Amino acid sequence: MKIHQSVLLFLLIFGIHSCSPKLDAGAVNLENWKADRDGCKGLRMQDLEELQRIKNNFLGADNQSLIKTFGRPDRVELVDKSQSFFFYFLEPSSDCDGQKSEKEPLRVLFRMNALSKVSEVNITTLNP
Repeated sequence: MKIHQSVLLFLLIFGIHSCSPKLDAGAVNLENWKADRDGCKGLRMQDLEELQRIKNNFLGADNQSLIKTFGRPDRVELVDKSQSFFFYFLEPSSDCDGQKSEKEPLRVLFRMNALSKVSEVNITTLNP
């Protein structure tokens, strides 16, 4: 009986995990994207035009699909119980070694609603 429970638990976890597919990121180089944590290497800036072109394609996507596609966000900000933001820096953030900038870095902001779905995508230097 325990084997059946283990198999059922495995299938349930696998089913939940596989429900969130990777998103179509167009011509964005996802290997460079994931290798450029906090935008420190400047690799993400190479895909700025493509991101501006396809950003609205991500509307309605769930947070797990974003993570599967772009990797763990550089920063997550919980605004209240009904929304949060995923930050992916395009320009070097203050978390980069030796980075001290007087201006806010350019970033992609994914606004997540209470259902963890993308409700807005902005490429901006402004904080939410």
